[in-house]
Amino acid sequence: MKVGILGGGQLGLMLARAARELGVEPLIHDPKPDAVAGQVARHLAVDWTDHDAQDALAACDVVTYEFENVPISIVESLAARVPVHPSPAALAISGDRVSEKNLFRELGIETAPFAVVNTRADLDRAVAEIQLPAILKTRRFGYDGKGQAVLRRETDLEEAWAQLGGHPLILEGLIPFEREVSVIAARSSDGSICHWPVTENAHVDGMLHISRAPAADFSPALFESASKALESIMAKLDYVGVLVVEFFQLGETLIANEMACRVHNSGHWTIEGSATSQFENHLRAVSGLPLGKTERAGYSLMINLVGQIPDLDVFAADPDIHVHVYGKSAAPGRKLGHVTVLADSREALEARTHRVLEVVGKRA
Repeated sequence: MKVGILGGGQLGLMLARAARELGVEPLIHDPKPDAVAGQVARHLAVDWTDHDAQDALAACDVVTYEFENVPISIVESLAARVPVHPSPAALAISGDRVSEKNLFRELGIETAPFAVVNTRADLDRAVAEIQLPAILKTRRFGYDGKGQAVLRRETDLEEAWAQLGGHPLILEGLIPFEREVSVIAARSSDGSICHWPVTENAHVDGMLHISRAPAADFSPALFESASKALESIMAKLDYVGVLVVEFFQLGETLIANEMACRVHNSGHWTIEGSATSQFENHLRAVSGLPLGKTERAGYSLMINLVGQIPDLDVFAADPDIHVHVYGKSAAPGRKLGHVTVLADSREALEARTHRVLEVVGKRA
């Protein structure tokens, strides 16, 4: 079996590795010649519109993608020739923050208040409606804190508009949440669904820093609510693959922030911390293979390595600390790898994590 993967970043790298472990041949398409997934798979380093690349992908058994910024026209063209999972419709919705929130509301999933902003006058009207504090975001292409500005007072509007104006925007009310959690699940074409434990996320400068699983003190009722929300999205979109929804938690209330129609940074801990990783189950789902089990006794934590890679050889012999380096060149704000920490108790997990953070630092 052959699987085409659109995008060759670290997610594509880990998908390609998981594919090989399943006996599936991966084919990467990414215009960047240094795309890291090319380390482990055939890499088509040509423009998205290249006809030969399209033909090579159409010859695969299935095509999937590792990020939302693949041109939707390319995905739709491929879907006319070869199964593409998740569907182009799912990609289009998840790549637009307004479409995403409209879907949430259609399904009865609570969101922050929001308004569409296309002009400076729209921004004034949106602020009057939603009130400050609020956050102004690009509808597309924003990630890791990019493409957004927090508005706390009226004087912030001009600078934010100077920074972001000219792009389709969305204004969202700023939620005073207690924590952010990720709910991660996979769905097969036959409707089978598996869930991983809820993951708690901590960010630095808008970028994910640490994910802990399972999230502490997450009630069964809250898990049922979150799971039903994911399953309603999957049913609506006839979804196949891994889906992640990030929620803001306020007590026993969950407010949907955004979704990712792909494997996700907050699920990297599943490589060592789950019986089946998000990468393997995504491939199982899109390839029509049975989903693997997601249980694991114990606790897991993932730390992103950003900007530069410190000397982590001190952990080489520790069976409960796993270092992943993606092979990217160092650059400020760039995700270069991650470390996964495992333990049998929360106390042991935090003690081991403290050791790692002494080497990694709060933000490398």
